[in-house]
Amino acid sequence: MRTVLKLGGSLLYDENGQVMIDRVREYAKVVKALLAKGHEFVIVVGGGKPARVFISAARELGASEAQCDWIGIKMARHNAELLCAALGDAAFPKIVETLDELEVAFQHGKVVLMGGLTPGQSTNAVAALAAESIDADILLNATNVDGVYDRDPKQPGAKMLKSVDIKELRSILSGSGTRAGEYKLFDPVAIKVVARSKIKAIIFNGNDPENLRRLIGKGEEIGSLVVYGSDE
Repeated sequence: MRTVLKLGGSLLYDENGQVMIDRVREYAKVVKALLAKGHEFVIVVGGGKPARVFISAARELGASEAQCDWIGIKMARHNAELLCAALGDAAFPKIVETLDELEVAFQHGKVVLMGGLTPGQSTNAVAALAAESIDADILLNATNVDGVYDRDPKQPGAKMLKSVDIKELRSILSGSGTRAGEYKLFDPVAIKVVARSKIKAIIFNGNDPENLRRLIGKGEEIGSLVVYGSDE
C-alpha cells in the first residue's frame, strides 16, 4: 500500500518539550516492518510544541506571519530529521523540500521524509499534496486525539465520528486558526486538496505507534474516515 503519513509534531514531545526518543524509535520500527512487507511511505512530520514556542516568541518580537511560517517549516524539517535518523538506511537521506523533489525521491524505494514546504500552509496540507502527487492509496493523519469529534473533544458530551463527510469536516474545523502554529487536523488548503482528489483519509490517535500497524498491516478500522459526497 502506498501511504502518506502525517505525523503530528506534538506526538514526538513530552509535556516538558523533550523529545520522546523511544516513541521516535518505535515509529521507525513499525514503519520498517511495514516497508519490509512491501508498503511504501512518505512521512510528513509537524512542528509540534517547539515550533509553537518559537513562533510565539517571534511574533512577540515583531516577526511577520511569513517569518513565523518559515520558523514552523524549519522546525518541522528538524523533526523529520529525527525520524530520518531513526530509520537509518530505510530512509531517503535528504528531507524533501519540494513536490518535484518528492517525485524523484519516491522512486528510490525508501521512506521519504518531509516537513513544511511553503508559508501559508500547514504540514497537513503538505501531506495532502504529497498524497495527491504520488497517487497514494491512503492518507493517514496521526494526531493526539482518537479521531474527529463533533465539537472540541475537551467539551462534555463530545462524540467521536467513525466517518465524517468532507463538508462536515470543513464545518467542524471552520473555527480553527489559520496563523502559523494554529492549524488543527486540516487547514483550508488540506481540505481543498483531499476534496478535489477524494483521497482516502483517516484521522487517528498516533500516541501508540502500533496503531499504524493496525491500520496498514492488519486493516483494522480505527479513527475517523473522511468520506466524500457526490457533489464534492
